[in-house]
Amino acid sequence: QVHLVESGGELVQAGGSLRLSCVASGSILSINTMAWYRQAPGKQRELVAADTSGSTRYANSVKGRFGISRDAAKSTVYLQMNSLNPEDTAVYYCNVIYRAWTGTVGNSWGQGTQVTVSS
Repeated sequence: QVHLVESGGELVQAGGSLRLSCVASGSILSINTMAWYRQAPGKQRELVAADTSGSTRYANSVKGRFGISRDAAKSTVYLQMNSLNPEDTAVYYCNVIYRAWTGTVGNSWGQGTQVTVSS
């Protein structure tokens, strides 16, 4: 079992910045991908940013404003969010694709952290 704990979500004014954190713990041999998704009310969950072994990709809507980074030693992934606007309001979820000590490949989700951007 792999457990993800997210933090950093809060209410912020438009134009502001936030940094989200996600710490992974459990029976992890290695991590392939650490990613952030978000889900706004009435909308489908969407990929925001992902880091796959150092290769990053972003949703078009956040390119140039958000940055994803990993601390491999701490099994932690961060999402730096700048120039926030009300359209960024959503619950942000951490997702990890990993290989367990048993050799199996797993996919875990965090519980989500709320980001609210006021205009």
